[in-house]
Amino acid sequence: MELQGKKINFLGDSITEGCSVSVPENYYWNVIGREQGAIVRGYGIGGTRIARQKKPTVDNPRQDLDFCMRVDEMDPDADIVVVFGGTNDWGHGDAPLGTPDDRTPHTFYGACHTLCRKLIEKYPSAVIAFMTPLHRETEDDLRGGQRKPADVGNLLTYVRIIREVTEFYSLPVLDLFACSGMYPKVEAHKKLYMPDGLHPNDAGHAVIARKLTNFLLSL
Repeated sequence: MELQGKKINFLGDSITEGCSVSVPENYYWNVIGREQGAIVRGYGIGGTRIARQKKPTVDNPRQDLDFCMRVDEMDPDADIVVVFGGTNDWGHGDAPLGTPDDRTPHTFYGACHTLCRKLIEKYPSAVIAFMTPLHRETEDDLRGGQRKPADVGNLLTYVRIIREVTEFYSLPVLDLFACSGMYPKVEAHKKLYMPDGLHPNDAGHAVIARKLTNFLLSL
């Protein structure tokens, strides 16, 4: 698929918002816009989740603007929509995982279904693509890095649900968990790409831009 002149909406969290990147020009989606001649629009809000929070976030209410809510706020004329989220659902979201039959935004399964359906209904002729969460340093913890009161699942649990639900709707997925080439539990990669063990820096965004560009061009 040619990207020149295409309007691309990027829905995401702090990574899409550019946390840990030195200048906006180096955000992965701005790199794609510049290199491919696309019209890019970033809709990243740090701390946000795909699923709806049960207990409001007191110190930063913007974190409760979940992905399902924010579909309505995006420009309606996109040729391509890219969704990049899920790491905060694992990290500090309080929604339960739910079951594959859920269709409400109050569980992670249900929110993934709700999000996919809302995007398809709003952008029926657009290419809708997802990216899975990247690896992160504390990903094996079953309580989101000890920020949840009980075991829920490791990050891979959330990645697998994203894979499952997007396949249900036949939506393409760039599996960054499987193929980003960035693994922050190895010190060399952490230092080079993700100094805080989570947020990619300029070099990490360059990797995402390259991977996503090749992925979209292949569709």
